[in-house]
Amino acid sequence: MSALSRFVALYALMYAAFGVSSPFLPAFFHGQGLTPDQVGIVFGVGTAIRLASGPLCGRLADLTQALRAVLAVCAALAALVVLGLLWARGFSTLLTISAVHAAALAPITTLADALALGAARAGGGDTGFQYGWVRGTGSAVFIIGTLLSGQAISAWGLASIIELHGALLIAAAGSAMLIPRPGCQEVLVIATAARQSGIVELLRMPRFRRVMLVSALVLGSHAMHDTFAVMRWSAADITPAMASVLWSESVAAEVVVFFIIGPSLVQRLGPAGTIALAAGAGVLRWAVIGWTANVMALALVQPLHGLTFAALHLACMHVIAVIVPQRLAATAQALYALGAGGTTALLTLASGGLYASFGAQGFFVMAALCALVPPMTFRLRSVSPPTDNLSKSS
Repeated sequence: MSALSRFVALYALMYAAFGVSSPFLPAFFHGQGLTPDQVGIVFGVGTAIRLASGPLCGRLADLTQALRAVLAVCAALAALVVLGLLWARGFSTLLTISAVHAAALAPITTLADALALGAARAGGGDTGFQYGWVRGTGSAVFIIGTLLSGQAISAWGLASIIELHGALLIAAAGSAMLIPRPGCQEVLVIATAARQSGIVELLRMPRFRRVMLVSALVLGSHAMHDTFAVMRWSAADITPAMASVLWSESVAAEVVVFFIIGPSLVQRLGPAGTIALAAGAGVLRWAVIGWTANVMALALVQPLHGLTFAALHLACMHVIAVIVPQRLAATAQALYALGAGGTTALLTLASGGLYASFGAQGFFVMAALCALVPPMTFRLRSVSPPTDNLSKSS
């Protein structure tokens, strides 16, 4: 098997595992007797734990240069722990198991990205191996997993998503040990760069701080959707199968933007313009979801996820690539993820109370957060759009 095919297999298994569980996991906890406030706590605590677990496991992998092994162990542990949810009862038990599962699951995507990006650089242009193909494949398979989960729930109930999630993670753990690892020289370079990295230096960069802020607001605004959208739709008598279609529609738009629309969009509008467009799409998307549960209206706004997530991510990645020196690239990615993840954790905790108090109108708060972003993009206009070659390599 080529390096590309091995990474495609790994990402397919990982994102299929995410796809079968992510949309319906809040509904699973709600079905176990948790209130909306308790569901918000479970997911907020899980997000907070991922913020600590991801960097810690990443640092362990860097120090040992055993990225594949740490990835495989984390995936296998997450699979074993999540199966405990099938027998768990009570808020405290469910919260504990969910927290351990989040800690084990958190590092696998960042470790996989580090390995995939390293392999793509090592292969060079002659191999035709681009990271975007691998990441786009993951998003595409996420759709398949989401569609499968809707059908599985209709046939066997919500517990089926836990079983599928665990089985796919076990397969991903095995697949992780088949992907290529960096050569000795590359390991030495990475380890040396890691020792020289400086968080303070990055935080002194005004444009880097601005990227962290705008991404935290737009990506964090997804917190209420990710936690309560399916519950909102279920309350409006939208079937699990239709809910999975709506969720998959948003991820399909993400795939299209990653593969086709996104690079040219960043090139035409520039990263600042693309970020402003993504924020505007967020305002529209959350306002409509807060206003109505009409299936046709939801079907029209769910594709905006391609802008609110994928286009924003591509624009931010371009800014970081331009303004951050290569020796700080890994640290910059960790801080970028920390900013968005920390904001998402806080907003997930807040969304439980918002949904319990205001119901779907809580989505208007998420729309307001996105409305803050466009004026913040002016200081990013000095970052030039990518050239054709750069956009292709992104």
